[in-house]
Parts: sequence; C-alpha cells; structure tokens
Amino acid sequence: MKEYLLLNLRALKGRAYPRVVGGTRELSWIFFDTILPLLTVAAYVFVYQYLGSLAQGPQKEYIGQFVGYVILGGAMTAYWMNVLWSMAAQFYWEKEIGNLQLYMIAPMSRMAVLGGMAVGGMFYTTVRAVSTIVIGVLIFGVTFSLGPPIYLILVFLLTLIALYGMGMLFASLYMLYGREAWHTSSLLTEPIYLVSGFYFPVKYMGAIVAVSASIIPITLGLDALRQLMFTETAGIHGFLPVEVELVALAVLSVLFLFLARHSLRFMENLGRKTGRLTMRWQ
Repeated sequence: MKEYLLLNLRALKGRAYPRVVGGTRELSWIFFDTILPLLTVAAYVFVYQYLGSLAQGPQKEYIGQFVGYVILGGAMTAYWMNVLWSMAAQFYWEKEIGNLQLYMIAPMSRMAVLGGMAVGGMFYTTVRAVSTIVIGVLIFGVTFSLGPPIYLILVFLLTLIALYGMGMLFASLYMLYGREAWHTSSLLTEPIYLVSGFYFPVKYMGAIVAVSASIIPITLGLDALRQLMFTETAGIHGFLPVEVELVALAVLSVLFLFLARHSLRFMENLGRKTGRLTMRWQ
C-alpha cells in the first residue's frame, strides 16, 4: 500500500512538473495569456464606467463595484479555460499523439496522472490570474474590502478542487463518447461565461438560471469570492450566503471526484474488455 501510494505521488509530480516548468519556458505565452484577456475585461469595464457616469446616488457606487467584479471574473476565466482545454480534452489529445496507451498500461492510478495535470495547471494559471488582477487594479484603480482571510482561502481551494474534479470527469467522458472534444470545449466556453456570471453577478440572471448554473463550481466560487473581496455590497449583489456556498462547494468537490474516479474506472474496464476506449459503436 505504501509503495503504491509513493508510486502515485511520483506520477503526480511527474505530470505536474512539465506544466509548472513549461508554462514559464516560453515568456511570450505569459504576455499573451495575461494581457490579451484584459482586452475583453476592459470592454466590460468601460461599459460599467459609462453606466456609472449616468447613475445617481447609491446606484453610482454599486455600478462602480461592477468594475471590480469584472476584473475578478476575468482572472477566473483562466481557470475555466485551463479545465476545458488542458484537462477535459487531455486524454483525447494524448491518444492523438500516442501517449494514452502508456498511461493505460502504467501501474499507477489514472487519477494520479490527471491530478498531476491539475496541480501543474493550477500553478501556472494562478500566476496568470494574479497578474490579471494586479494589472487590472493598477489600470482601473479597483479597491477591495476584504472579508475573513480563512473564508477566502477555503472558497478558493474548494473552488479549484471542485473545478478540476469536473475536468477529470470530462477527461474520461470525452474519451468514452468520441473525438468531439475540441468542438465540445468550444461549445461550452462562451455559454459558461454567461450563465456563471463571469462579468456580472449571477444573481441577476434569475433564481432558476443561477441555481442551474451552480452545478458548475466556478459559479458559486466566483460569487463567494466577490462577496468576500467586496464586503460593502456583498448583501446586495451576492446570490447566496458565503457559508452556504462553502458547503455547496465542498459537496461538489466530493461529488465530482467520486464521479471522475467511477468514470475513469469504467473507461479502463471498457478498454480491457473490448480493446477500445470509446462508446461510439455501441
């Protein structure tokens, strides 16, 4: 048991290393991954600044907070894109370049492989997200009123665990149901930006949409982070109390990790029984 655990830890480290080191090897990628997303963020910021110039009284202050919401949402898009393109579609790409069979015959758990990808992805994506926030704050002058630090840390960690658990689940599902990983990732990108409230509080999408979108961890995580980083307007723009969102994120973390493990095991068993890893001809 101890040897198996150490083997999986080495596998996790081995898959995390290329993403940690490779993410900073090409410096031009850091520039494009940090600066270009700010263009989309800036478009929303200018819209809110214009609306703020037309507003009067308390509404003017409330709209001003939306600039900070946009900056934070723009930073969190890095995690969603990383989950879609560097986690969910990963096994499909590994199959295309001939590495998947090596993962399948290796004696470690497939969860360790994906876990290493998640840890490496979290590292370089966090660097880019923090850079986006810092640059956005410096350019647009956003100020924060922070809540309890322990809540901030818990919300952030649980959001990432649940989000990358979803990525692990998608990785095996993309393999099981064919080679449309690229198109599925493209299809999910913009709709999630909308319903998850990346550029405005999800509360204003309506209760039904907000509750439905809460199955995506970044919806609740982003809402909780906004409430904790802009405490002055938390009760106005927040969807649910932070404590409730913390519990929901913990449940989603367990749920997605459990489903990912089950799905990966099903994929392995399918490969052993039929000699293939897709369900396309069944």
